[in-house]
Amino acid sequence: MALTQVQVIQSLGEAMSWLERELSWGVAVQEQRHLVGRIGELYAALMTGGQMAPEVNQAGYDVVSYKGERISVKTTTQQGASGHLSFNSSTLDQVDRVMVFYLNTEEMRIETLLDVPISEVHALLTESGGKQNLALGKLRGSTRATSRALDEQKVISEAKHHQYTVREYESGTVVVLNGATIESAALPILKKMAKELGVSILNSNGNPLNTRQLGARIIHQISS
Repeated sequence: MALTQVQVIQSLGEAMSWLERELSWGVAVQEQRHLVGRIGELYAALMTGGQMAPEVNQAGYDVVSYKGERISVKTTTQQGASGHLSFNSSTLDQVDRVMVFYLNTEEMRIETLLDVPISEVHALLTESGGKQNLALGKLRGSTRATSRALDEQKVISEAKHHQYTVREYESGTVVVLNGATIESAALPILKKMAKELGVSILNSNGNPLNTRQLGARIIHQISS
């Protein structure tokens, strides 16, 4: 049975909450590929007013838009310009549109990296081992890839709490380090710190703070 738009919204919210909970328990995001993929597909269905593909493991595409477009959805949690996404060469002829999302697990936010007809995707693909590969660098060339790396930015403030260091860079980016290792999911750790320090995780409107906002607030609290 097809999901209503209300059910798609509810399912997306529940999937995002479940992922955030798993991350807070220390489960690596790499071990949650199925959940990450499901989040991307639900988001695509919401954006296009569509439905999930009619068959489980539908060959070629994942979502059908309200216009009847067959959409292949790819979702990555990988930062930076390295890496690639793969498409099955034998089923690309069943795809009308490609949507690629970046799931920012620090702020639990979904960003659109690509949303184009399949005709515009072919020029971006390279074939290898029976697969058509799409390099993430081609999608991030004008946005994330051109941003300066953190090791090229000044640290404007930082504070330590137990084994963690919360660090804010000049771009506004906030990271949490455990020793010398940057934690891949900073927000759950920051929320735990906030509880221990008596720092509110909500803004003046009652909405949750994102990683940058909460990190800056925690640094200020510790420093003062």
